[in-house]
Amino acid sequence: MKRAKIDEQNRYLLRLQHDFRRAADIVTDALMAFEEVDAVAVIGSVAKPLWQEVPRFSEFRRAGIEVWHECKDLDLAVWITSQHRLDALRRARDLALRDAHERGAGPSTASHQVEVFLIEPGTDRYLGRLCNFNACPKGKPQCLVPGCGDVPFNKRVEDFEPHADLLASATYALLYRRGAGRVRSALDLPKPDDAAGHPARRASRQRER
Repeated sequence: MKRAKIDEQNRYLLRLQHDFRRAADIVTDALMAFEEVDAVAVIGSVAKPLWQEVPRFSEFRRAGIEVWHECKDLDLAVWITSQHRLDALRRARDLALRDAHERGAGPSTASHQVEVFLIEPGTDRYLGRLCNFNACPKGKPQCLVPGCGDVPFNKRVEDFEPHADLLASATYALLYRRGAGRVRSALDLPKPDDAAGHPARRASRQRER
């Protein structure tokens, strides 16, 4: 495979993460207006410096060529003191993304690509996820998962159990905290060149020993 094609793929994957980080800032700015939103952090691969791996793309996999990890969506942890306006949060997220894109100020990230994990302040207990549907229940198979919609627009994902390190990136990827305001931009989160000293990388190396 030509080096130019590998470089092109790597540029695309870096741009994909960058666009998700832009989307994180846009959504955070929208959610800050809600008094029940206590904090917002980026979690998952969008929060981390990308790493090299043999991807799922068959062409690269057959050749055993490593490229940057592909971020498939944006995961946000939102610490929330009340769930009485989840539909309003959903609409605010969707409108902010659409408006930013239409004004040329944001990426083409779709609302369903932004997963909002609802977290209880103080305990860090996982409460569920913000539903992407515009009605609750919507009459979709996903709505039949036990507990889904018991709190309107709180989505339950079948067989999902949060990992113990779900919120690990909040130590360095917190974007907003009530009382402190904006802590940082998602665009300032670690990049691949920062990987050597990154907390997630240090922890990974320690586990390998």
